[in-house]
Amino acid sequence: MTLTKTTPAAPAEKTVSLTSGNLPRWAPWTVVAVSALVGVIGYVVLDWAALPSALLGIALLVIALPVLAHVVEGPRKAKDRLVTIAVSVAFSLAILPLLSLLWTVASNGIDRLDWQFLTSDMRGVVGPGGGAQHAIVGTLLITLAAAVISVPIGVMCAVYLVEYGRGRLARAVTLLVDVMTGIPSIVAGLFAFALFSIFFGPGIRFGIGGAVALSVLMIPVVVRSVEEMLKLVPNELREASYALGVPKWRTVIKVVLRTAAAGIATGVTIAIARVIGETAPLLIIAGSTTVLNTDLFDGRMSSLPIFTYYSYSIPGARAEFGVERAWAAALTLFIIVMALNLVARLISRYFSLSNSR
Repeated sequence: MTLTKTTPAAPAEKTVSLTSGNLPRWAPWTVVAVSALVGVIGYVVLDWAALPSALLGIALLVIALPVLAHVVEGPRKAKDRLVTIAVSVAFSLAILPLLSLLWTVASNGIDRLDWQFLTSDMRGVVGPGGGAQHAIVGTLLITLAAAVISVPIGVMCAVYLVEYGRGRLARAVTLLVDVMTGIPSIVAGLFAFALFSIFFGPGIRFGIGGAVALSVLMIPVVVRSVEEMLKLVPNELREASYALGVPKWRTVIKVVLRTAAAGIATGVTIAIARVIGETAPLLIIAGSTTVLNTDLFDGRMSSLPIFTYYSYSIPGARAEFGVERAWAAALTLFIIVMALNLVARLISRYFSLSNSR
């Protein structure tokens, strides 16, 4: 008897159709496109308002796609499609105000944001011209000083709470950090003003006072973010370091902080972004000026939030020029915050574990 080897036939290519129990990939996007088209027709052709037109398109999407999925894929997939639509709509509603804000600020401020605006101050300017050089420099110096004050205190406080803190003192520090997180910004400004008024008199106005006020707002954010990052460091890394005879303080510096460096950088950037746009504390203790001042310890120092406020509320001889400067200053502040976030991402990528040696 001769045995012959037979090779199995190659499986046929699987095709997805409306009758195979799964929707094809183009079906959900087609439903989304049709729903958007219905909303556009309601807005353009029927001359409805934007909100009813959008609600009509969303309602059609919420009804049509789950019903189609229920017919083709069954009730479980239909529920999954419905929840996916709900999450996507919620995300769109959440990001829509942000996009609207970005578009409004960019469209109103881009025309005035030129080289003259970035390199000149408001000395003697009552109409057109002028710039925000003094406010940009003041914002950067005050925020940098606040970071220099806040980051070491916040990091060391977080290290104490995670690595050393036990008992009543640790619970008291945690409670104080939680309370400080909810302090209104104007209270921080009043605290800094009252503190420096004791030593320099009630009329004191200078940049370092604004930095101290911002640090009061910044420290609890740094503590909370760094604390959460340190808690994510696996205990096995600490135990391995202790097993090699490394003391605890060196383990914290070389292992724990090094492992959490990416998250710490992100948390510090979030804290800086939290305080860089504050107006009330700087209005009280730092004051405002129309000329460039680079000395944090002498004289009033302007900032972008204060410059924006005064440019809009007290525009000068012709209101339109002041409003243009206000929009340009707001756009400049947006750009600085975006640059800080970009730097934080680069630092996070540099210190990530995948790049560690």
